[in-house]
Amino acid sequence: MTTAPAVAVLRAFRGALGSGASLPEALAEAARALPREAREAVDATRRRLAGDYSEDEWGFDEEFAEAIRPLFDFLYEAWWRVEAAGVEKVPGHGRALLVANHAGVLPWDATMVSLAILREHPLPRYPRFLVLDWAFELPYVSVAIRKLGGVVASPYNALRLLAEDRLVAVFPEGSKGTGKPFRDRYRLQRFGRGGFVEIALRTGAPIVPVAVVGSEEIYPKIGEAPLLGRLIGAPFFPLTPTFPLLGPLGLVPLPSKWRIEFCDPIDTARYGPEAAADRRLVFELSERVRDTIQRKLLENLVERGSAFL
Repeated sequence: MTTAPAVAVLRAFRGALGSGASLPEALAEAARALPREAREAVDATRRRLAGDYSEDEWGFDEEFAEAIRPLFDFLYEAWWRVEAAGVEKVPGHGRALLVANHAGVLPWDATMVSLAILREHPLPRYPRFLVLDWAFELPYVSVAIRKLGGVVASPYNALRLLAEDRLVAVFPEGSKGTGKPFRDRYRLQRFGRGGFVEIALRTGAPIVPVAVVGSEEIYPKIGEAPLLGRLIGAPFFPLTPTFPLLGPLGLVPLPSKWRIEFCDPIDTARYGPEAAADRRLVFELSERVRDTIQRKLLENLVERGSAFL
């Protein structure tokens, strides 16, 4: 249930907009009403980044994840008002591959998918999500991504994680998904050559399609700054209505309403690992996953209604 402090932040944002405040003024007003638990989580995170910590071989730090959890709970409950459906379809044990659409530049969608499983699954577990390698070059952000379960995207890493019976999330659109202009939101980009299907077939991991609605509006892309992109090693540097115009304040994601739907798993074990070499089967399964996600995106857009109300 949404907490009173979380409601206060959202009301502060909406009230400021309703009284004629500009977007920067509304964001600043909402920040002042941030719940104490969320502020404490941010402070604890900063302290831990400078001190001792333990992590597994992939860099995942469960203590860090728990310390920052109140902030993510606030984002889930009040800022983005996430509604999740079909969470119970995610296997509670063993290996599985979550395949989702991707948007928002930073992997907020991966974080909210993870939180939906942690909050609403009868057997919650931390998924590991594959992230493009350029994100690990960003100062501070890269540390947080790794500690929260992010792993450099590569077939080798995906195979190792699944061999360890992990729950792994992949985003086949890659930079094409995060880099598309706002007018093309929720139109899935190509899934490449179906590498995620090959990985699932080789490991016998079921594929769970995931449709995420809401992440396309948090950083509406209206242009690019190629020079800045090259400076940080990114495939692109987005320009949004708030960034870089508002400086650091422009990094605050907008409070769109989210819906996340976990779809029926697709069994791959019955094909056997040798099926990974069958290009026709790989393409058919890849298109099946893509079509499922695209259909569910459109259905959930209708169910959600307005992005910000």
